[in-house]
Amino acid sequence: MADTPTRPTGEAGPQRVVLAYSGGLDTSVILKWLQTEKGCEVVTFTADLGQGEELAPARAKAELMGVKPEHIFVDDLREEFVRDYVFPMMRANALYEGLYLLGTSIARPLIAKRLIEIAAETGADAVAHGATGKGNDQVRFELSAYALNPDIRIIAPWREWDLTSRTRLIEWAEAHQVPVPHNKRGEAPFSTDANLLHTSSEGLVLEDPWAEVPDYVFSRTVKPEDAPDTPEIITVDFARGDAVAVNGEALSPAALLARLNDYGRVHGIGRLDLVENRFVGMKSRGMYETPGGTILHAAHRAIEQLTLDRGAAHLKDELAPRYAELVYNGFWFSPERDMLQAAIDQSQAKVEGTVRLKLYKGGCYVIGRRSPQSLYSEKVVTFEDDQGAYDQRDAEGFIKLNALRLRLLGRRDR
Repeated sequence: MADTPTRPTGEAGPQRVVLAYSGGLDTSVILKWLQTEKGCEVVTFTADLGQGEELAPARAKAELMGVKPEHIFVDDLREEFVRDYVFPMMRANALYEGLYLLGTSIARPLIAKRLIEIAAETGADAVAHGATGKGNDQVRFELSAYALNPDIRIIAPWREWDLTSRTRLIEWAEAHQVPVPHNKRGEAPFSTDANLLHTSSEGLVLEDPWAEVPDYVFSRTVKPEDAPDTPEIITVDFARGDAVAVNGEALSPAALLARLNDYGRVHGIGRLDLVENRFVGMKSRGMYETPGGTILHAAHRAIEQLTLDRGAAHLKDELAPRYAELVYNGFWFSPERDMLQAAIDQSQAKVEGTVRLKLYKGGCYVIGRRSPQSLYSEKVVTFEDDQGAYDQRDAEGFIKLNALRLRLLGRRDR
């Protein structure tokens, strides 16, 4: 017998809530829980960020669970995701803790933004998500939501309910007529998150940082040892710091990243086994596959080598870890990220040209770069006769001036 929706006593609960809904078991349980335990009318939002899954079943499942058709949102956000989130981050050369290309982190502010927009469109007074109380995503979703609507109410079921194990979750689902696929009845070997930029996997079989990641965990790249024995050469063209073409073919942001993903998949590029420091304080071990993003990062750094002045390039390298930390911790919609972005984007005005790369068995190697805005001068740098372009005698005074303080220290401390 189905439960009758009831409202908690005391403070009035939300009337209508927008749920970030994947159609999977966890968010389907959350959907029913919001209806039965919170007495809410639920609006579902499913984002197509290029995760490679068929999204029609999510719509059908939401309808099956009583969500009104006009309250089911399935949005293709691939172009917006790459254009307005991935590419600005790539301009910054952002790597969290020097390695992680932030594939999960960068998707959360866009999902939160759309949640808030749909709440406004449908008159909802709350949003809900399926992130756990141990992870970073709860922080990213909620900081973004509060930045965009300071008065929004947020429901995080994993911080409220007592469904503390997969067994309890499945038991509750069965008791409340939530469909449970056969492949979800056993313990999942690991959890995954995917979008056009990356796939991440963590938990369970990956929790021992000494154990090698099993081959079956990888889904986006072939094993490097099994990649083609012949290298492949590609080119990537840039304008104002953004990639605009691959092998001379102009592509939209999402199509370009998808094309680079194809190259990266074939050649086993972009695997990362990382023990990272979560914002909430614990260390976690994750496996990331970012094939196209790895190629794009290498290419962007290569074109900057030609086009950025030393001062600008070195300042960017100082700013990049701070930028990456802001994205990782969920502060995309913060004034400090906006300030950093403005400085980074200003530096990209003349970052244009072509990079040539060799892809081979897990490796991505820059083998050439050229730019109409290049600061590289063969005439100045040559070991041959530079015909007066550089007077080597000037170096003596330069060295002595820079050595002055070192010589004074040396005389004092000798």
